[in-house]
Amino acid sequence: MSTQRAYEDLIGRWKELQLLESCGAVLGWDERTYMPRGGAAHRAEQHALLAGLAHERATATEVGELLSRIEEGDRHFTPDSAPAVNVREIRREYDRRTKLPRSLVEAHAKATTLAEQAWQEAREKSAFGLFRPHFEEVLRLTREVAEALKTGGSAYDALLDRFEPGETSRNLKRVFGALRDELAPLVAAIVDTGREPDASILTRDYPVAKQTAFGVAAAAAIGFDFERGRLDETVHPFCTGIGPGDTRITTRYDRNRFAQAFFGTLHEAGHGLYDQGLDSAHSGTPMADAVSLGIHESQSRMWENFVGRGRAFWTHFFPKARDEFPAALADVSPDAFHFAINHVRPSFIRVEADEATYNLHILLRFALEEALVEGDLAVADVPGAWNERFEKDFSLKPPDDAHGCLQDVHWSAGLIGYFPTYTLGNLYAAQFFESARGDLGDLDGQFAKGEFGPLLGWLRDRIHLQGKRYPAPELVEAVTGKPLGHRALMTHLKARFGPLYGV
Repeated sequence: MSTQRAYEDLIGRWKELQLLESCGAVLGWDERTYMPRGGAAHRAEQHALLAGLAHERATATEVGELLSRIEEGDRHFTPDSAPAVNVREIRREYDRRTKLPRSLVEAHAKATTLAEQAWQEAREKSAFGLFRPHFEEVLRLTREVAEALKTGGSAYDALLDRFEPGETSRNLKRVFGALRDELAPLVAAIVDTGREPDASILTRDYPVAKQTAFGVAAAAAIGFDFERGRLDETVHPFCTGIGPGDTRITTRYDRNRFAQAFFGTLHEAGHGLYDQGLDSAHSGTPMADAVSLGIHESQSRMWENFVGRGRAFWTHFFPKARDEFPAALADVSPDAFHFAINHVRPSFIRVEADEATYNLHILLRFALEEALVEGDLAVADVPGAWNERFEKDFSLKPPDDAHGCLQDVHWSAGLIGYFPTYTLGNLYAAQFFESARGDLGDLDGQFAKGEFGPLLGWLRDRIHLQGKRYPAPELVEAVTGKPLGHRALMTHLKARFGPLYGV
């Protein structure tokens, strides 16, 4: 068999695998949006079966043989070409998945489905005890996964590598430590000013139907294609790329909390723009996959915060918001509204945190989940450890578990090692946005006129269409000319909050 024929066979098999896994993505989306709670046990069986079938296909002996044949004769594949990237990434996935027995993959899929339903009930009742046995089972299985996957590093590094390939907890502690050293004093200085916006502006009456229409209009304006995507409601917002032409985003609504749904919609639309911007010509292959979750998060955080909380964005959208919500905004000035959506204050809920304090939420979760995986923290002790660390970092004591360790879906879904990608996303976003300003000129002037196409086009060309051509560290350097660091993010935060708070 020629190298080319082997490559074509490999890609055909991988595309079939992606189709199978997209069926699981549909089930996951339905589970978090419309599935009745009584369907959890059956859905767990469905997920387990699909996960097992996908694992079997991904680890088939034939895949390994095809990879070896291609690698022995791959000299005609130029570096960074689509075939070279696809072979490299399929090899990585094959080597990773073949370390895991099908029984463990199925057990993990079943346990996380049941755990996620238990988490929803526990969160509603603010009762960690309802979630505890499910979390203990998920953690037990996740540790088994980590032990199977690790190659010399820590168990936590093996889990982190699933979401941010090549990243290590040691490097994260270095980068995050440097960020924390500058971020904590900035937050303290802001709080010490005593300045406060009229935050009640955002808790007035905002009818849900109008919030939905306004959020859809904003998402469409920045480029989200509703002919190839949709917006629905859920308990914990997420984005799922089902496949070409089908990207699902979600948000959650509260009639008296405008920012929750609106910025949640912008955030998930940012994820959706990345999925919709992947190269459909390579659909089903790594060349049409996102680089990493940190890079994916850079896109959502950029549109939510760097664009969506900026004054220029609201120069365009505030008159529209006032027309949509006259009772709530008739007496509100653009400056007062801008200050309100950039209110810096220590708060309990991560997804509603301001830009300045957000990363402190992530550092807390990073520390706790690493301790859980390495055996230094028992599940039973999570609420106490969470509250102790939270009070130290935020000078606030969570009033209940729903405002503390039960607020996020991630641990129930087995996504341990995922949280650090949020702060990585903020760091990546800052460097990308800084470079975009340099290349595109007056971005603020463009946003003020409702022109978001230039930025989206820049992101499409440099990031989305590149697929997995470059690992995340290489992509950052290729796009920005600099390795990952915290300077661009701190520069952005000081420019955003300095004028508002006089610091």
